[in-house]
Amino acid sequence: MKIGYLLFAGMLGVMSTGCAVATEEAADAAAANPITTVGKVKIEWQNPDKYRDIRTASELQKRFQQRMFESLTKALDQASSKVMKDKEKLELVVTDVDLAGDLRPTFGKAAVSEIRVVKDIYPPQINFTYRVLDGDQVIMVGSEKLHDLMFMNRIYANDNTTFRYEEGMLKDWFNKTVAPKL
Repeated sequence: MKIGYLLFAGMLGVMSTGCAVATEEAADAAAANPITTVGKVKIEWQNPDKYRDIRTASELQKRFQQRMFESLTKALDQASSKVMKDKEKLELVVTDVDLAGDLRPTFGKAAVSEIRVVKDIYPPQINFTYRVLDGDQVIMVGSEKLHDLMFMNRIYANDNTTFRYEEGMLKDWFNKTVAPKL
């Protein structure tokens, strides 16, 4: 009887360890793929550590990333809320981002730091898949590889925001691709 009990207890220990590992893996996946939601827009940022260029010159990288995620989600919600009906939602899975400009080192008196140099040879790019839902029904699906070679020649209403080029590119995409079909 004791052997059967010990065997059962050992199996419980193995099963509970397996559950802990599965829970840790789920937590790691959530941390690797942050999700931002604002209004009618939900964006999953898939493996942002592998994105081409979302580096910061002046703040903590994780804080900068979160600020970028929230800013782009909010901008897309502003564009979509004007067109989408009550039960409609827009979901994106972003697979790559390359911010406008390029980080370059500067050599000051105190320390070496970086600054983002924005020139027309460094256009913003965003790759993603998307779907539009009406309740639980999918009404539109697609994938995009956006880049804006003319980003320096556009007039932006909010010219002082950090991610104005990327926000403008997403709003322009929504207004030209999704809005006419709704």
